[in-house]
Amino acid sequence: MLILIVAFAVSLAITLVAVRSAKSHAHLSSDHDLSGPQKFHASPVPRIGGLGIVMGVLAGAWVMWSREALAGQQAFVLLACGLPALVAGLTEDLTKRVTPAHRLLATAVSALLAVWLLDAVLIRTAIPGLDWIVQFPILAALVSVFVVAGVANAINIIDGFNGLASMCGVLILLCLAYVAFQVNDLLLAWLALAGVGALLGFFVWNFPAGLIFLGDGGAYFLGFYIAELAIMLLHRNPTVSPMFPLLLCIYPVFETVFSIYRRRFLRAMPPSMPDGIHLHSLIYRRVMRWAVGNRSAKALTRRNSMTSPYLWLLCMFAAIPSVLFWDNTAVLSVLILLFGVSYVALYWRIVRFKSPRWMVIRR
Repeated sequence: MLILIVAFAVSLAITLVAVRSAKSHAHLSSDHDLSGPQKFHASPVPRIGGLGIVMGVLAGAWVMWSREALAGQQAFVLLACGLPALVAGLTEDLTKRVTPAHRLLATAVSALLAVWLLDAVLIRTAIPGLDWIVQFPILAALVSVFVVAGVANAINIIDGFNGLASMCGVLILLCLAYVAFQVNDLLLAWLALAGVGALLGFFVWNFPAGLIFLGDGGAYFLGFYIAELAIMLLHRNPTVSPMFPLLLCIYPVFETVFSIYRRRFLRAMPPSMPDGIHLHSLIYRRVMRWAVGNRSAKALTRRNSMTSPYLWLLCMFAAIPSVLFWDNTAVLSVLILLFGVSYVALYWRIVRFKSPRWMVIRR
């Protein structure tokens, strides 16, 4: 618990400093473009929330080192591996000149470093055909890199609404910590708790007021961190089902896969082209009807924040059963299919202006 508390306190303090000094660095750190299809904030906001999160996790790693030197060393190595992803994202946040391809490449470099230094490699997937591929070390490393880059990109996609990505990250890391404790893997449990504390320290300033964002640096680092803990959990603990982390992260992952399908095959546009019809975007525009027509900063901020709890519920819809059946591949596989069907059904109802009544807020 001390690891979580220290990580929370440091992240809270560093993020507060970033918020309070926003005017002095706004020309670099703030997002001044409010007109894009995925822009939902009312005024320019700093995009350097990742700094507080990384410093919080670093503080948690220091506590781990004070308790057990080997665990602390491995934590520091993991953070060092994540530096390329963090730096590439922060550079984009500050310069707006780093392409998505370059950010993904940097994340792939981080994943390769983790393969080399931490042996963070997928060696089983419970997916026919893919299990044969990961029997070969080089191919297993490539699959691991692809998974890490994909999860990092998925977390970045769901970032944008106050508290959305950070609370989903908290839920995912709490579940990873629980299962790590179940299999007596204290290193991964402590790392997950450090991540929870750091995210909560950021969350205080991000939700509901939206005083600071994760930014690409925070989103890519968070995605890298979650993916690496999941891969290490599977690699070190054969009793954990490979379907456990997939169901646990299924909301951002399915959002990404569905978006690629929707853009490429339904709209005949490049998969990397941003649009404004992600599920979270549709909930903002079509479910939060009480704010339609009101363009004041206060109303837009409230509308932004009220969107996130719907997606927290969706994330919990996967997270809760994942920890109940973390060692049962068959049940987890059925639940993954159930999530996919439920997601698509909900999406098509909202996109056709037929949102379920329980979702609609009325004054």
